[in-house]
Amino acid sequence: MNYEAAVRYLLSLGRELAAPTQAATAKFDLENIAALSERLGRPDRAYPSAHIAGTNGKGSTAAFLESILRHAGLRTGLNTSPHLEKINERIRINGEEISDASFAETFTRIQAPIEELLATGKLRAHPTYFECVTAMAFESFARDRVEFGVFEVGLGGRLDATNILSPLVTIITRIDFDHENFLGHSLREIASEKAGILKPDVPVVLAEQRPEAREVVLARAQSLGCPVIEASSRTVFEIAPSLPGRFQLQNALNAVAAARQLQNCGFRIPDEAITQGIANTVWPGRLEKLQSSPDIYLDGAHNPGAAREIAYFLEQNFSGRKIWLLYAALRDKAVDEVAGLLFPYAAEVIFTVPRTVRAVSAAQLAEIAGHHAARFSVIPDAERALEHILAVAAPEDGIFITGSLYLVGQLRHYWKRRAQVATR
Repeated sequence: MNYEAAVRYLLSLGRELAAPTQAATAKFDLENIAALSERLGRPDRAYPSAHIAGTNGKGSTAAFLESILRHAGLRTGLNTSPHLEKINERIRINGEEISDASFAETFTRIQAPIEELLATGKLRAHPTYFECVTAMAFESFARDRVEFGVFEVGLGGRLDATNILSPLVTIITRIDFDHENFLGHSLREIASEKAGILKPDVPVVLAEQRPEAREVVLARAQSLGCPVIEASSRTVFEIAPSLPGRFQLQNALNAVAAARQLQNCGFRIPDEAITQGIANTVWPGRLEKLQSSPDIYLDGAHNPGAAREIAYFLEQNFSGRKIWLLYAALRDKAVDEVAGLLFPYAAEVIFTVPRTVRAVSAAQLAEIAGHHAARFSVIPDAERALEHILAVAAPEDGIFITGSLYLVGQLRHYWKRRAQVATR
C-alpha cells in the first residue's frame, strides 16, 4: 500500500474522538492494542521508554525529554499526538518524522496481522485510527533500533492505547479540565484517569498540581509502590528553554527530573546534554512566532488551563499593544470559559473555522462567546480571516491564532505556502 492509500485507510477508521456514527471501530479498552502488539512480537518492549500523561504540557515535556536524550547520544523515538500538518509528525526517529515511504511500509506491515487477527476472532473490531498509529510507532521504533522511546498519551491514560508500555519512568504533567465527557467532570476523576499510566514500582515524575489532583496521583503511586519525584518550581537546575511561555519552564523541569531519574538507572546523560537539550527543543504550534512587525503567534490553547497561560503571556508581553485574536474551537471544548479568559485582552476577535467536521461554525462561536469580545467579526474561511487581519494590523500590533490545533496546523501550512509564493 502506498502512502496516500495508507493515510486514506487510516482516516476511514475515524479520528481519535470521532462521533460514533463516524467511527464504528471506536472502543475504549486495551484489548485491541494488546492483541496486535502481541502478534507483532511486542515491539513496545524492544527498547526502554518513558510514558507521559496530563492535560497540558505533555507534548512539550515529551519533546524536551527526547531532545535531552538525543543530545546525550541516544537514538530516540518520539510518539506524540495530534499532528499539526502531517500524520508523519506523530512518529519521529532521532528528531525527524518518518518518511512517507517508511510510513506506508510500516502501515502495510501491521495491516496483514490485523486482518489475520480479525479473521480468527482475536480482534472484536478493527483497531481505531489511534490504535493503528500507536502500533506503527511501536513497530517503527523497534525496526529502526531506537535506544529509547518517548510516548505521549493521546487521551486520559488508563485506557489509552499507549498504556501497554512497560516504561522506566512515567510523567504526569499539569492536570486540568478537558475531555470531561470521556474522563469525568471533576479534577479527581480526571486525575484518576491520568494516574492510570502508573506501573508497580516505576518512578513517577509529578508536575505541580492542584491539591485534589495531586492527592489522587500520590494515593495511586503509594498503592503501587511508585517512587514520586515532584518537579516543582523550587527545583534547582539552570535551564533556558527556547520555547516561550511561563508554562514551558514547568514542562522543562518535568523533563529534567525524568532525565535525572534515568541517570539513576544507569543512562549516561551528562548535565550538558540536559541544558543543551532543553535549549534546542523545537515544538511547533505552542506560542510559535511566525514573524515580527506585526508579531504573529500560533498556539493551540483549547482548554481553560492553556488559555490561562496565554492570558498571562499577553499580560506580560503585550501590555498596551493592540491584539488581534483569530479564534476557532471544536464542539467538545469549554468555549465560553476559554473566551472569558482570552477575549478581554483582544481589541478584536475574528471567529473562523478549521477544516474539520468537529469544529463549531464561526457564526455559532459568535453567538456563544461574542459577548466576551470588545469587538468581533465572523470570517469562516480561516486563510481569508488571516489575510484580513494582516491587511489592517499595524506593525506594532500582535496577532494570535488560537483555540484549536486544527486551526494552528491549517494556518501554519498556509503560512509556509504563502512564504514560498512570495519568494518566487
